Amino acid sequence: MSLDKHQMAALVARDIPPGAYVNLGIGQPTLVADHLPADSGVVLHTENGMLNMGPAATADEIDLDLTNAGKTPVTELPGAAYFHHADSFAMMRGGHLDVCVLGAFQVSATGDLANWHTGDPDAIPAVGGAMDLAIGAKSVYVMMTLFARDGTPKLVPQCTYPLTGVGCVDRVYTDLATFLITGDGVVVRETFGISFDELSEKLAAPLLRAPAALPTSPGPRTRP
Repeated sequence: MSLDKHQMAALVARDIPPGAYVNLGIGQPTLVADHLPADSGVVLHTENGMLNMGPAATADEIDLDLTNAGKTPVTELPGAAYFHHADSFAMMRGGHLDVCVLGAFQVSATGDLANWHTGDPDAIPAVGGAMDLAIGAKSVYVMMTLFARDGTPKLVPQCTYPLTGVGCVDRVYTDLATFLITGDGVVVRETFGISFDELSEKLAAPLLRAPAALPTSPGPRTRP
């Protein structure tokens, strides 16, 4: 059975190291905040200028002056701090974030990321801080459906959309499988409602089976 977006977010949250400084991209990645254990020590950063962001706000918790970068109302945790947008981008560009979680239109087998424009003349490009995050964070996790609405794969041998970053993606979390982008190729870590062989038939990108003793949290890959 394939995963829904909340189950995908829970998988990502499970793999974030305790005490890490993490940015969650706009869209589905923001759901990760709702699945982090209270004692994880993870500090969430949002590019509009906040550290130690909490889960999404509900009911009486909602303060429209307290939002994440996607304009969704959020909560604050003890010790939360606020700062100028320029300072926030300095944190992103300066290598101070351990992990960022981004959505994507495409990820290549070598870890290239395309998530800001499909190249369609009618599409509205939206770079935001994705380029800064993709290159500045120590590890880049992508959270996306494995196939687009038209059925085309989003994990591909080479990206055909304009690139956000080159060789920057470490892991890909999808509704059908999770993948590790390694120097040896794309490793299928686990599958959901589909076999490895079925997955290989549906994707043009060559896949590798995960070794039996795969570590829970492999470190970031070496960037080109």
